[in-house]
Amino acid sequence: MTLTLQELSDYVAADRGDAVIKREIALGELTFVVRREQLHSFITFLKRDEKCAFNQLANLCGADYPEREERFDVVYCLLSLTLNQRIRVVVMAGENVGVDTITDIYSSAGWFEREVYDLYGIPFNNHQDLRRILTDYGFEGHPLRKDFPLTGFVELRYDEAQQRIVSEPVTLTQDFRNFDFVSPWEGMTTVQLPGDEKAAKPKVSAK
Repeated sequence: MTLTLQELSDYVAADRGDAVIKREIALGELTFVVRREQLHSFITFLKRDEKCAFNQLANLCGADYPEREERFDVVYCLLSLTLNQRIRVVVMAGENVGVDTITDIYSSAGWFEREVYDLYGIPFNNHQDLRRILTDYGFEGHPLRKDFPLTGFVELRYDEAQQRIVSEPVTLTQDFRNFDFVSPWEGMTTVQLPGDEKAAKPKVSAK
């Protein structure tokens, strides 16, 4: 028998309440925020308990909130194929604070965790092959952090003289522009440009 989201929330909280920081149902989705040190046992319970049976890791991603002391969220989206239920588990982490790997629970977590490490810099404890997966060799920084510059630190280009791809620090030929007039979409109000007189409306004399 499939539990409703509220029944499932109460059931999980009754068994694993010491691990739960917060739980809520919003927009038809159940979310648990759990303590980082109890994440592994919490997800193990969700997979193995017959009333939960979350036997598939649908997704694993990160999120960055720089204003918080623990700025990162690691978000796990789990799916129960047998019970047709979904659940979201969230754990918080700070700078260089490791989160336990769940590759021993879901083998598919391996690449997901590497992606989160690559893009956010969140390490996963006991991961067997934690290295970058999306960015290039020698890439500096983690591009989905909110404080990562839009231009990045290095750029790749083809060098005609060397006949190969080279990596070099980003150089911007023009940092910004200064305009002496307002946007043409709002109308020129402060500067008369050549040709503007042609667009002047003729005055209509009153009769």
